[in-house]
Amino acid sequence: MNDAPIELNPGLYVTATPIGNLGDITYRAVETLKAADVILCEDTRQTAKLCATYGIGTSLKAYHEHNAARIRPSIIKKLQDGAAMCLVSDAGTPLISDPGYKLVREARKAGVAVYPVPGPSAAIAALSAAGAPSDYFFFAGFPPSKAGARDKTLAALADIDATLIFYETGGRLGASLKAMAAAFGDRRAVIARELTKLHEEFREGQLTDLAANYEAAAPKGEIVVLICPPGAKELSEGELDAFLKDALATMSVKDAAAEAANVLGAVRNKAYSRALKLKDGA
Repeated sequence: MNDAPIELNPGLYVTATPIGNLGDITYRAVETLKAADVILCEDTRQTAKLCATYGIGTSLKAYHEHNAARIRPSIIKKLQDGAAMCLVSDAGTPLISDPGYKLVREARKAGVAVYPVPGPSAAIAALSAAGAPSDYFFFAGFPPSKAGARDKTLAALADIDATLIFYETGGRLGASLKAMAAAFGDRRAVIARELTKLHEEFREGQLTDLAANYEAAAPKGEIVVLICPPGAKELSEGELDAFLKDALATMSVKDAAAEAANVLGAVRNKAYSRALKLKDGA
């Protein structure tokens, strides 16, 4: 990493920070945090730990849902006057399940440049390692805490033909999974817990089984819930191959994979990969 400080153009830098393992921060993020005039953060105590680890001496200013409306105009004014500011959340990518979008929206309206400094995101990290279909996914954030509002929200998502991704807390996980089984049917799901941390865990199963397990013993830590699409199911390789061979006699690889997804409920990207191998004679 270059020890000489970089120079930042004026603007707002939306900067991703680690979700657990502090080694996951990018070089660019560290350099940007060091060079900024101020770092806007949810909790200055949390961000101070990261800054201490990487020798970041930039001043910290709290910006969260309780003070955002009051201090946002002064932040916009400083940005218009030429300041370079970083926006961080306690962990991961800002604006993903936090209210930072209002600052970004107002900054853009005011003619301020907004720069993404990408990095970790719990939702994408979970999706990358869960084995759930990833060609189409829908991030739904935290379900409402009250049962009635939660049920209404889940019902509105039931017909989405994609992997659904939620955040949830340990104490509410069992009840949420039970509500999801009622809304979506007994789909396959993956629970990703404590990502990038010492006790990282992935647990896969049917929604009803997972709900019973976590109702009996609420887990600790931060949790991502991934619900497989309504049509996604595991097929034997023989079943899939037989269907694809017939389809490939009259269709392209892409169309054969799509047909397998539509008719058999196969995972689309898995069907495509297998069709490509069959087409090539593998």
